[in-house]
Amino acid sequence: MYEHATSKRGCRMVDLRGRDFLKLLDFTPKEINHLLKVATTLKKQKYNNESHKYLKGKQVALIFEKDSTRTRCAFESGAVDLGMQATYIGPTGSQLGKKETIADTARVLCRMYDGIEYRGFDQTIVEDLAKYSSVPVWNGLTNEFHPTQMLADVMTVREEFGKLKGITLCFCGDARNNVGNSLMVVCSKLGMNFVCAAPSELFPDEKLVKTCKEICKETGGTIKLETDIMKATKNADVLYTDVWVSMGEPMELWKDRIKLLLPYQVNMKVMNNAKPNAIFLHCLPSFHNIDTTIGKEIYEKYGLKEMEVSDEVFESSHSRVFEEAENRKHTIKAVMLETLKP
Repeated sequence: MYEHATSKRGCRMVDLRGRDFLKLLDFTPKEINHLLKVATTLKKQKYNNESHKYLKGKQVALIFEKDSTRTRCAFESGAVDLGMQATYIGPTGSQLGKKETIADTARVLCRMYDGIEYRGFDQTIVEDLAKYSSVPVWNGLTNEFHPTQMLADVMTVREEFGKLKGITLCFCGDARNNVGNSLMVVCSKLGMNFVCAAPSELFPDEKLVKTCKEICKETGGTIKLETDIMKATKNADVLYTDVWVSMGEPMELWKDRIKLLLPYQVNMKVMNNAKPNAIFLHCLPSFHNIDTTIGKEIYEKYGLKEMEVSDEVFESSHSRVFEEAENRKHTIKAVMLETLKP
């Protein structure tokens, strides 16, 4: 049975009830580790077919201005597991920002639902939803941050190595995006070593790097930015990459991104440069072959069969991408439960 985290004296140690989940910079290492602990408990209950409908009768609204497979399915199926009902609001399913302000949308939905998820564009949108909502708001992805993905990532790493502190994670590719930003944040919060392998023009935002380095002073983590992928990946525990052109960006960017990022592809040469027991992670979807519409189009235009990761690595024994994808559900359930529980 799920219980609140308490100390030996029975005092509550971590209480996230009513909190928004917008970015991991807002959470302490103790709070993040608590969410991971709850996610592990919920995963065990799911595997053991134990009912855990702790939020029975509650309802949540899921706003998706950007389409998704993993985020939508994790929130919807996770809500059902917890006894809730979920309403999906797709890219054309609301008047958010068109005929109705973000503030008005928030004030309407919070009177009908117990929680609101947002996946879309600027971080300011989810921040404004939270500002005007009286119920918890969760960030399913914005241009700047992807916090639910990060919880799944570090949960997968801890399942593999039994710890997080001291683990070295190397992100290869465009480190300015929401995944690169968020990985640097979660690594710094949890005392991990974050290494970025990228062209210098695609390094993370300098201000965010400075913030994360300050966090590392307290947690023991480190931040390293490197243009040489072989230097960056040497003896890493985890290699991580993401697509080279993000959702919402124009197709015209592919030509320049391929030229810039092809040297940072995670192939078996790069994988073998990491530790022998290193794992590979990817937030998905991945262009590791030409079996997708975009993959085929890129191949026809540029002759490239594999992009950010080779099919050999993606399908190898190093890959934990589908365990990682599954953990989206368990960690998202933890976020919903901890912020909505009575």
